[in-house]
Amino acid sequence: MITDTRANAMLDTEFSTGDKLSLHTAYSTTGANEVTGGSYVRQTVTWAAAAARLKASAAAVDLTGLPAAVTVAWIGVWNSAGTVFRGMSPNNGTDFSFQVGVTANTIIVEGHALANDDRVVFTGTPPAGLTEGTIYFVVGVTAGDPDTFQVATTQGGAAIDITGQPSANCMGSKITLETYAAAGGTHRVSTFSARM
Repeated sequence: MITDTRANAMLDTEFSTGDKLSLHTAYSTTGANEVTGGSYVRQTVTWAAAAARLKASAAAVDLTGLPAAVTVAWIGVWNSAGTVFRGMSPNNGTDFSFQVGVTANTIIVEGHALANDDRVVFTGTPPAGLTEGTIYFVVGVTAGDPDTFQVATTQGGAAIDITGQPSANCMGSKITLETYAAAGGTHRVSTFSARM
């Protein structure tokens, strides 16, 4: 097992001064689907020291000059030279660990606070029936059960048949899609974090 102290040291080594944030329209493990056009360029992120296995940005980052008709879904991070892609997180994401109720096709998260029609994604190895990085709609939320929900491929659609459990590294997250209709928009990343 890696201690918290060692995990924090690893995060501080991996993420350093000069790293750049990028905007993406879809999920990728390679940095693909990055926004292009307008006067958009990646912007430098300043990091706080890692603590509790989390490396977080120390200040908001504004990415300006977005092209028209672009939808931002993911935030990526690159090394200072822009040659090494380190990963991405859902836009305005809120990570959660979860269990699966296979019989009822439910995602189980105590007090999840999600609502029907919210969007969620799964990273790592998701349960059988779901695909990493695919954006799903939340369905099946009821006032009587604040700890479970289901997911569908369309808004208000049928719940997906989940046939297995996720791997230990799988996380769920709420995701917000932000569309910029006019050219020149600015996308603010209030906080960005890497977790170990």
